[in-house]
Amino acid sequence: MNAPPAFESFLLYDGEKKIEIKKDTKVPNAAHFTVNKEDHTLGNILRAQLLKDPKVLFAGYKVAHPLEHKFVLRVQTTEDHSPKDAFTNAITDLMSEVSLLEERFKVAIRDKQQGIE
Repeated sequence: MNAPPAFESFLLYDGEKKIEIKKDTKVPNAAHFTVNKEDHTLGNILRAQLLKDPKVLFAGYKVAHPLEHKFVLRVQTTEDHSPKDAFTNAITDLMSEVSLLEERFKVAIRDKQQGIE
């Protein structure tokens, strides 16, 4: 079979960066974030979180090829906010949401085990 090794989908090679940032030269206050070793799961949730920010004018992502484990996220913001700041804020907000979800899940499991519904 010609399938690539499974570890190639999540292990970074020596010198390979997780996130690469490239400023968009055609559109003001825009940047392209290439996220390596990730797929639609993270791309879509980041896009959705970025669009909740009123200072983000555009957020979209694409996966160039299904066998390449990376996506490119394009972010455009208002003049008073940088795309990098918006990206950082979106990641921080998502981490908070996941922590809250984990906490609520543990409480629900504990309540279920104790017979409280």
